[in-house]
Amino acid sequence: MTTTIPALAAPAAGQPLVRTTIEVRTPGAHDVAIDIKFAGICHSDIHQARDEWSVGLFPMVPGHEIAGIVSAVGSDVSRYQVGDRVGVGCFVDSCRECVNCLAGEEQYCLKGEVGTYNDRYYDGTATNGGYSTAVVVDENYVLGIPEGIELSEAAPLLCAGITLYSPLKNWKAGPGKKVAILGMGGLGHMGVKIAHALGAEVTVLSQTLSKQEDGLRFGADHYYATSDPTTFTELENHFDLIVNTVAANLDMERYLQLLALDGTLVHVGIPTEPDSVKMFWLASQRRSIAGSKIGGIRQTQEMLDFCAAHGIGADIEVITVDQVNEAYERVIRSDVRYRFVIDVASFANETRVGA
Repeated sequence: MTTTIPALAAPAAGQPLVRTTIEVRTPGAHDVAIDIKFAGICHSDIHQARDEWSVGLFPMVPGHEIAGIVSAVGSDVSRYQVGDRVGVGCFVDSCRECVNCLAGEEQYCLKGEVGTYNDRYYDGTATNGGYSTAVVVDENYVLGIPEGIELSEAAPLLCAGITLYSPLKNWKAGPGKKVAILGMGGLGHMGVKIAHALGAEVTVLSQTLSKQEDGLRFGADHYYATSDPTTFTELENHFDLIVNTVAANLDMERYLQLLALDGTLVHVGIPTEPDSVKMFWLASQRRSIAGSKIGGIRQTQEMLDFCAAHGIGADIEVITVDQVNEAYERVIRSDVRYRFVIDVASFANETRVGA
């Protein structure tokens, strides 16, 4: 059985999102049904709705930053109960058998993790995202949202938060480490907050100083404009870690020269075109280039608990479902501080699943 619920979908690649309805399965024995309260808008939603990364599945209901309340649970669910505050991030299943899944790194599942939207479960059923009023997910892929974080501010943590927390933890940002966050957008502002809470010395590298006041308020110790050539001479051989959040092609060689001995430049922003670098800039100071995606379920829960303990949430602008197309254009113009979140109550006639 299924339940029909309101949703917002891209009917075809590049077309404006429109109100529609979708079918949501009745919870199985291990499923959790969630009344979605807030859904964050990620730049990757725009890339996928516009077919900028690969061929998409349309009509597409985007959204992998989901925060809501449990409305029903399956008979064998042990982790959650009705009324719990929960979230769903970037994937809703994985093979659970490969070495990466068994290590708690489901985001790197060798069979391919099942994306929250624009993907198919292993049985071929299409997935739909959080631009809707409800979702049903296996309990193993549901996260608990601790008290102390507003649901609206927690939603972006399910992608933006874990996208920055994972490399900062994996490359050991903390006391005694000099960390640069490249870019001060939706991802970057979370990186500043988390790196500061981890105890690192935090520098923001942004094109201009227009967001300097915000960056310092979020916990940055230093703020530099990359449009100023003196930035690259003053900070040469300086950082242990640079996390690049910019989803555009930059002159990577300039940034590699900012790394100290054994420093690493980690990419979390994903440009559409390839980059190239001279290997000299890696070999000269034993520098490294790396990439990072998100985190596994265990690390994502750790991130949520960490953020609650340190009073960290995303800085957001709450919008209605009818403002999403405008919000997409504003994201492209970098006209948001710092993350759009859809108030799902703006859908008329919410429908509970599994009740």
